[in-house]
Amino acid sequence: MTNAAELLIDHALALEWEELPDSTRTAAATFLHDSVVVGIAGRRAAYANEVMTAVRSWGLPNGKEGARVLGRPGLRLPPSSAAFLNAFQIHAQEFDCVHEPAVVHPLATILSALLAEADRSGPYDGQRLLTALVAGVDVAAGLGVAATSPVKFFRPATAGIFGCVAALARLRKMPRGAALDALGLALAYASGTMQAHVEGKATLPLQIAGAARSAVQAIDLALAGLPGPSASIDGPYGYLALFESSHDIQRLVDGLAGPHRIEQVSWKPFPTGRAAHGAIVATQRLMHQHGLHALNLETLTYRAPPLIARLVGRPLVPDMTPAYARLCFPYLGAVVLTRGTVDLSDFTAERLNDPTIAQLASRISVESDGNPDPAAFVPARAEALLTDGGALSQEVTVQFGAPAWPLTREEHLEKARRCLAFAGLEGAHQKLADACLAMAGAADATAGLWAAQEAGGS
Repeated sequence: MTNAAELLIDHALALEWEELPDSTRTAAATFLHDSVVVGIAGRRAAYANEVMTAVRSWGLPNGKEGARVLGRPGLRLPPSSAAFLNAFQIHAQEFDCVHEPAVVHPLATILSALLAEADRSGPYDGQRLLTALVAGVDVAAGLGVAATSPVKFFRPATAGIFGCVAALARLRKMPRGAALDALGLALAYASGTMQAHVEGKATLPLQIAGAARSAVQAIDLALAGLPGPSASIDGPYGYLALFESSHDIQRLVDGLAGPHRIEQVSWKPFPTGRAAHGAIVATQRLMHQHGLHALNLETLTYRAPPLIARLVGRPLVPDMTPAYARLCFPYLGAVVLTRGTVDLSDFTAERLNDPTIAQLASRISVESDGNPDPAAFVPARAEALLTDGGALSQEVTVQFGAPAWPLTREEHLEKARRCLAFAGLEGAHQKLADACLAMAGAADATAGLWAAQEAGGS
């Protein structure tokens, strides 16, 4: 069989807009818009300004205008630096879309690299950019789906860099040999540790940022003539052998036949770890339908697959960082019980250190139900014991925002509006939505996007 790297590159280079189903086209434009507004909101994420300061110290554009940055009208950076900062901002508040079966956030890396490349070597028309996006998600999510063991490395970064390279190769219509070299060079750059997730550190979005930046660099090096390993995916020391404890290569191969992975991506209705979303909605339903509230709660337990317990079952601790809190369902559940929801404003120092929320969080926990599927998010069950001795429960069979329970257009646009308002760019809302959702017809894919941002910041 042809090696996996060749299969992935051949798939990416062969994709054509005219052959994509309407459902794939719609998903590409929709999640591009979702990721753009999340990235704009990310200008106010914890450490975003510090990251910008560091990135600017790496150098400014030399003799060219440079690449633009989401949420920062007027700022121009070298393309690899712009890709880095955009990727950090898209993932920094855990609000970016996710492919649940792959446990991969594909657009944070891929879109950031594409935006930088479009500014550098474009303009490219909208169909070309969106086709490249579809190709990249097929690769990044395909690698995640091929894993048959629990996440060991931070897959959004480790698989994400290969998706970025595939997308950039398709955008630039690179020669096949150079594209394969770039994928091999991506293996040399691939990195991402789950230790950052365990500790709740901003290193998580930094790892995604590093993948986007390194993908741009891998493309440049390959085009300059540097060779990369040819068996970068399924070689004895390739991606799957190094980064996954076990895998099934046939899952990757079969997935290339369709449907395209972008159609399987989930929105995040809340700016938290995706693993907490089922528990958040279950808590809301217990409140709205059964009268649960902070004063009558004795304990709340979310019994869910091991992945959920591992990712968001951590306890509330003193002096939590925002990154830790977004991955802590006891905190998130307490916020829901006091406010009815969780939003971008719920991760300030004042909220994180609220003793009322801390006391309520001490009554909330996550337990593993022993599900053998290492990537399962559902089924799950929220169980509440009440102070009067009563008990309530809520089954979760699908998470809000998943393909089986998508956001409506109105809900999608309301999320966008909230993101832009948080960033102080609410004036860009309508023009930005129009530009992104109509991108397929644009001669210059990103011109409308950046014009809307500039107008919204004026």
